[in-house]
Amino acid sequence: MNAPYKTFMPAMFESNIKSLPLIARGKVRDIYAVGEDRLLIVTTDRLSAFDVVMPTPIPGKGVVLTQLANFWFEKLQHIVPNHLTGTAPESVVQSGEREQVAGRAIVARRFKALPVEAVVRGYIEGGGWKEYQEKQSICGIALPKGLQRAQQLPEPIFTPSTKAETGTHDENISFAETEKLLGAKLAAQVRDTAIALYREAAKYALTRGIIIADTKFEFGVDENGKLFLIDEALTPDSSRFWPQDSYQVGTSPESFDKQFVRNWLESIKWNKQPPAPELPKEIAEKTGAKYREALERLTGTTAT
Repeated sequence: MNAPYKTFMPAMFESNIKSLPLIARGKVRDIYAVGEDRLLIVTTDRLSAFDVVMPTPIPGKGVVLTQLANFWFEKLQHIVPNHLTGTAPESVVQSGEREQVAGRAIVARRFKALPVEAVVRGYIEGGGWKEYQEKQSICGIALPKGLQRAQQLPEPIFTPSTKAETGTHDENISFAETEKLLGAKLAAQVRDTAIALYREAAKYALTRGIIIADTKFEFGVDENGKLFLIDEALTPDSSRFWPQDSYQVGTSPESFDKQFVRNWLESIKWNKQPPAPELPKEIAEKTGAKYREALERLTGTTAT
């Protein structure tokens, strides 16, 4: 086995902002309170796979995720408003803490987060492929017979899941269960908005040579019940990006995300329970390179 990868360049495993109250550390993001109605969200270089945080950070990953999410927030804001405030993160922390937030943090409006991951699938792969093989359906949605792995679905489908605590697994739920959690009207709005976001993003990505196979969104509501896109959007952490030029039905396509990590973890027969093993240097390097390539392909810019 290769030597664990730890220090080939600086990385931020977690932030340490003392000037603001820490609300939570998620799988990837550290969240701080900025007054009563705003949040400082710092995207670290942590990486999770199979819903478990790896002990090995991917240097620069947080910067890539932040730049890419901000690109999509701007591009898709005509479909649904988002949580961005436009406030510079450096302006809400002390001078000695600015380096921690530069390029990897946002100041967001504070909303009530909905307890559902809004997953949209345009192609059949991953957990969706496994469920289809067993049931010929995904999240209670019946699908045509004879679909092959990685095949495009006739129409994008909404396959929600419950949000898991760090270290536990998300669980797929049916739309009926989503209605119980959110109410029928809001559940329908979340479904329709998520599918509209996916359609628009997937159409654009194809012009950049990338297939968005599936993705997940998170939504929140304000005090009036108005829906907002929160957290992040359409990054390699929340989406499967495939290169269009090498895509082939019936195979598991190469992807611009953490698939290198998933494949390596599967190869060592890890039980997908914490603690996770340290990643070999080459796996971490390849993963970082894939994240940067996704940013460059989709936006035409490099991580800064």
